[in-house]
Amino acid sequence: MKLAIPAAGKSLESEVSPSFGRASYFVVVDSETMEFSVIENQAVSAQGGAGIKAAEAIVNNEAEVVITFRCGENAAAVLKAAQIKIIKAISGSIWEAIRKYQMGELTELVAIHQGHYHGGK
Repeated sequence: MKLAIPAAGKSLESEVSPSFGRASYFVVVDSETMEFSVIENQAVSAQGGAGIKAAEAIVNNEAEVVITFRCGENAAAVLKAAQIKIIKAISGSIWEAIRKYQMGELTELVAIHQGHYHGGK
């Protein structure tokens, strides 16, 4: 199963980013083989719509699950339309989040927020 996780860096040891649309990277991991790739988030400095653009990148990379702390309603709509599950992240590294997911210790993210407009900041 392909998992996508917003990340502060480019490795499995990187911390899970507190932001979805404004995360610097997404680490996409095959949970069975632990092979991974890194997507540079082109939306990180977008004037608006960062969450939607980030969600589209996740869809284009064929992830089946997103593990994140927060997600705006527009990004969530894109992910849900592609039948991608949105799971609530835990503090720690990408590796720890994957392990917790595999052990069934993470739950669905139900608190979807209205989204933010940061004016490119």
